[in-house]
Amino acid sequence: MATTLDYLRTNKLPHIWCPGCGNGTVINALLRAIDAKGLDKDKTVIVSGIGCSSRAPGYMDFNTLHTTHGRALAFATGIKMANPELTVFVISGDGDSSAIGGNHLIHACRRNIDLNLIIINNNIYGMTSGQYSPLTPTGATATTAVYGNIDRPFDLVALTSAAGATYVARASTFHVPQLKTYMERAIENKGFSVIEAVSTCPTYFGRRNKIGDAVNMMNYIKENSVMRKEGVTEYDKTYVIGEFVKKVAPEYTDNYTQLIERVGGKK
Repeated sequence: MATTLDYLRTNKLPHIWCPGCGNGTVINALLRAIDAKGLDKDKTVIVSGIGCSSRAPGYMDFNTLHTTHGRALAFATGIKMANPELTVFVISGDGDSSAIGGNHLIHACRRNIDLNLIIINNNIYGMTSGQYSPLTPTGATATTAVYGNIDRPFDLVALTSAAGATYVARASTFHVPQLKTYMERAIENKGFSVIEAVSTCPTYFGRRNKIGDAVNMMNYIKENSVMRKEGVTEYDKTYVIGEFVKKVAPEYTDNYTQLIERVGGKK
């Protein structure tokens, strides 16, 4: 069996992420899921936009694309439409996916195109010095919310479920076995899959909000998480971990292929 090093561009290491950043844990889980599913490296594509998490494709030894801010899903859609046989992953941050990329997010869900979106949610814009994002908790401080954020954060699970994604799950950098399992199931899903990976940013979110270092942040995620139970709708914890949507619906590239076949030869 391959190791994660077999899937990395080791000449690009060491990485630039801060000590205690959860991005490496998420990428490790993804690489293990890819290995477990036996994906062909030459038929696997990793796409990202802009942000801390979006540096990941530079370290991963697949066909990779580092695109513009918020537009990773648009580029990934083009790749999948051009070659539906490819397995395409999009790695995005909470700002990249739900702020400037929010419109692309809801329409990728609506189309149910066969892409696998990994959203690393560290509650902050980490690369650009800690501005608040659409996922920053109400009351949390940021460089652009020095007196506390008054916005309500998106619930990514609810948002992507309502928009039409056919597989939606949430785990964290503490719940690593679940994170890997959900990524494997996303690969198996023939349609648009969303994995929210709750993560740590000790440099900008943890320090500014007095949660502490990476260990303290990990304990914070542990203590404020609960596993989802079927039929339960109300929880007393911040992070509900589990699978929320598993359904079958027509996939976009299949529909497009059928359209071509149906109108082939007509002008």
